[in-house]
Amino acid sequence: MKKLLFLFSVCCLGYSSAFSQDDVYYTETASAPAAGASASITVAPPEIPVYTQPACPYDGYMWTPGYWAWGIGGYYWVPGVWLAPPHYGYLWTPGYWGYTGGFYGWHGGYWGEHIGFYGGVNYGYGYGGSGFYGGRWVGNSFSYNTAVVNVNTTVIHNTYQSNAGVTNTTSHASFNGQGGITVQPNAQETAAAKEQHVQPTSEQQAHAQAASQDKSAYASANHGKPTNTAMNTTNGQHFSPSGTATKAPAASNGHTSAAPAQTHTGATAPKSGETSGEGKSSEAKASAPKQQNSAPKNTAQQHKAAPQQHNSAPKAASHPSGGGGNHGGGRK
Repeated sequence: MKKLLFLFSVCCLGYSSAFSQDDVYYTETASAPAAGASASITVAPPEIPVYTQPACPYDGYMWTPGYWAWGIGGYYWVPGVWLAPPHYGYLWTPGYWGYTGGFYGWHGGYWGEHIGFYGGVNYGYGYGGSGFYGGRWVGNSFSYNTAVVNVNTTVIHNTYQSNAGVTNTTSHASFNGQGGITVQPNAQETAAAKEQHVQPTSEQQAHAQAASQDKSAYASANHGKPTNTAMNTTNGQHFSPSGTATKAPAASNGHTSAAPAQTHTGATAPKSGETSGEGKSSEAKASAPKQQNSAPKNTAQQHKAAPQQHNSAPKAASHPSGGGGNHGGGRK
């Protein structure tokens, strides 16, 4: 009996330790992975669509690019969105799909001080496949690169313009591996993978969950061309690929798919020794989002009114195919 208990403990330890940042998750719902419930995904995710980025609504908000998630109904599009980072100085490394051994699996994204590997996928608007060129932290303020991202300069004044590091990339492939993008992590990305990270915020989790309730977001319905590709905030305005404001899509349960109302807050300073365990979370674990200890506090001016909606299309042109800051589709 003792031997059996010992072997069981070893197996459990091996199972839990197997979850690391570089692991691939084959789950029934990419937004809410369940232990023991796996899916053998043999169909590649659709290409990253071309879409126009809405203007950044608030100073300090950061762009998180749209991506294809996996649910019971197959792949569905999670719109790109502006939102507050969990801490000052943190940047978002997007998740990505990887293909290996005949199956597709999701590598979850995370927040950290440096950008890690995101599969070489050209998500656009600063995420051209490697690194990030959409902005930089200057002390406790985020400065936006207007050569790459769309900001409302009447509201945001921390800007600069630089094409340094921006490359022209025409690939719209959404996964890493045979048949997609075959690049490997560079030295900087490998180093970033070993740093402390923070999981997607509860706001990101709710955003992904809301997308999973939108019938029109599924590739089975839109054939890889979603009609709602981006949002200015998680509870704000939806935008079409061309940048035109659209109505909130109807959810599969008959309700609108908007995320719970959010209060605009600024980022907080990182806590010493904070860790995340992001390896145990795929891009969005949203079935029952929990408030993180690292959630932003009200350190910035709060907007108690609903976020201002943009009734007109953003002035930024739909993105030319491009690398560092440009997205091969709707990315600038």
